[in-house]
Amino acid sequence: MNTIIITDSTCDLTLEYVQENADMLDIIGMPVNIEGYEYFDDFGKTLSHDEFYSKLRLGIMPSTAQINTFRFSEIFKKHYQKGKSIIYIGFTSGMSGTFNNAVMAAEELIKEHPDADITVIDTLSASIGQGVLVVEAVDMLRNGKSKEEIVRWVEDNKLKSNHWFAVDDLNFLKKGGRISAATAVVGTALNIKPILTVDNSGKLVSYTNVRGRKKSIRFLAEKFHEHIRNCSVTTVIIGHGDCLEDAYMLKEYILEECMPKKLIVSQLSATIASHVGPNMIAVAFVGDDREVK
Repeated sequence: MNTIIITDSTCDLTLEYVQENADMLDIIGMPVNIEGYEYFDDFGKTLSHDEFYSKLRLGIMPSTAQINTFRFSEIFKKHYQKGKSIIYIGFTSGMSGTFNNAVMAAEELIKEHPDADITVIDTLSASIGQGVLVVEAVDMLRNGKSKEEIVRWVEDNKLKSNHWFAVDDLNFLKKGGRISAATAVVGTALNIKPILTVDNSGKLVSYTNVRGRKKSIRFLAEKFHEHIRNCSVTTVIIGHGDCLEDAYMLKEYILEECMPKKLIVSQLSATIASHVGPNMIAVAFVGDDREVK
């Protein structure tokens, strides 16, 4: 059987990357609701990134929902009927029930069709940290690796997917319940920029606070250089919340000391950006084991 890799829109890859690899990669969009309008996140095709971020900057707070079992069943059936073996590389179970819905849909399809070959992987990763695992898996598939080899690599390396995020607008963390209103007010007054990461249970956690935007971007680069291994054979993704100039600044800091195999600069799509707001800047890569405080 030929293999297809499926992931969800929380991977925050670029639309160009998804389209260029459509022969090996399929995406299922997370539901996003903004001002009463619900759509499936499709990397800016339905609602452009420009329009979406304009709404965020006006203070509009979108909401997101899980991908339900019906939609997983539909995409799994589609590829089963094409004779495909399926690898679903999913959004962390530490932040959403989406992964459990994928498990149930896969079990239902296998019960109905025992010859169905479906593997679902909880990446314990999010956003571009999930994205780097997907990119490496697609590269392996394109280079002729078997489904078993790809699954083994993702499972062996998912806790080496390093995520480092610098948040600019504290009000979105406040609205999402991650910090108190008082903390947001004081932090904004002091120009505090929280640094977030993802722990081994796949949850978004606070790591430290840095004062000033440029210092926070430099901090991300320092964490990259501290934790990267074998840079020349590694994919690096820089994610940004509609702040391309800052993303290029981070790119320059990264390239000061090493040249990755592949470096992708990606604008965060609606799902993740709904929770962290505009101007978030992030870097993700497969390096050494995640730093746990």
